[in-house]
Amino acid sequence: MKAIAVLVLCATLFCQGYSNSSDSCQGRCGYGTDSNFSCQCNPACERYNDCCSDYIEICKGAGEAVTDAEIKALSEKLYALDSNKASASELIIDIQTLVSNSETSSQIDRSPKPLFRYVDENTLFSKPTYAALLSVLDNYNRMTGVAEDFSSQQLAEQEKFVRETMSNTDLGREFFAFLYTKGIYKSEEEFTEDLKMMWFGLYSRNKQLDSSGFEHIFAGEIKGGKVSGFHNWIRFYLTEKSGKLNYYSHSFNGPWTTYPDVLGMQFMWDGYYKQVGSSVIGSSPEFDFAIYSLCYITRPGKQCHLSVGGKALIIQTYTWDNSFYGDGKKFIGSAFPSTP
Repeated sequence: MKAIAVLVLCATLFCQGYSNSSDSCQGRCGYGTDSNFSCQCNPACERYNDCCSDYIEICKGAGEAVTDAEIKALSEKLYALDSNKASASELIIDIQTLVSNSETSSQIDRSPKPLFRYVDENTLFSKPTYAALLSVLDNYNRMTGVAEDFSSQQLAEQEKFVRETMSNTDLGREFFAFLYTKGIYKSEEEFTEDLKMMWFGLYSRNKQLDSSGFEHIFAGEIKGGKVSGFHNWIRFYLTEKSGKLNYYSHSFNGPWTTYPDVLGMQFMWDGYYKQVGSSVIGSSPEFDFAIYSLCYITRPGKQCHLSVGGKALIIQTYTWDNSFYGDGKKFIGSAFPSTP
C-alpha cells in the first residue's frame, strides 16, 4: 500500500507540474488562442479574461522589457545608419517666424515665404525608400468618414514600402535584429506582417473604415474641420510645392544643426488649419518608419525617449483602442515627435 501511495503521489506531482507549465506564458507570448491550454498568452486574453496568471509579467512586459537606455542606444544606431537622410546641400529650409505657444491658434500667416526653399528631388526621390513612400502617399482620401478602398496595386505599394524600408536597408535590418534578440518577433516574416497590419490596417475614425496609422501620421487627415496628424516632411514639401499648403510659423525648433531636425509648425492645408504639426525634417522614410515603430512597439500610448546625435528626441504614441487586428493587437492611432 505504501508503494502504491508513493506512486500515486509522484504521478500527482508530475501532473501538477505539467499543468503548471501549461498554465504559464513562458515561451508562448503572442501566439494565437490554443484550446490545448487552460489559459492564453495573446493580447486578446485581456478582453476574454482568460490570460495566464503570469501574462502581464512575461508577455505584456515584452516591449517594456526594453529599457530606456536600450531605446536610446538603438535610436543612435539607427541615426548613424540613416545613409539616405538629406544633406545640407540637398535640403534647405527657411523657418522664418517663431511664435509662442499662446499664439499657435491665431491662424495668422507670419511667414511670407515657403518653408522649403530647396529640395534636391533628383537625388533624394530616386532612392528606393523615397520612391516607395511617394507611391503610397497619394493613395488616401484625407477626409475622415470617407471609406478607403485599396486596389491590388495600392496594396502591393504598401508591401513594397515595408520591404524597401525594413528589409532592404541596413537601418531596417538593425531594427529587426534588435527586436528579434529581445524576443518580440520570432522571424522577419512575422515582423513585416505585423508592421503592415499595425500601420496600414484600416479602422474607423468616423463610421467608415476610413483611417490607418500610416494615413494619419504620414499623409494627414481632416477631422472636425481641422488637420489631424500630418507629421512627415516629404508630404509637407510636396503639398506646399503644389500650392495647397501655406506655412505660417513655427513654435519650436530642435537643437540639431544638421538633418534630421525637428520642427513644430503652424500651417493651412487647403482651407484647414493645423495648430502644431511637428515633423522630423530631413530624415529618410526608413528612419521615420523605424523610430515611430520602435516607440509604438516598446512604449505604446506613452512618451518614448530617444537619442539622436547625442540630443534628446521624444515621440508620443497613442493606441487605437476601438478596434483590433490579429489576436487583439491594437492599431497605431497617432504618433508625433517633439523636443524636451
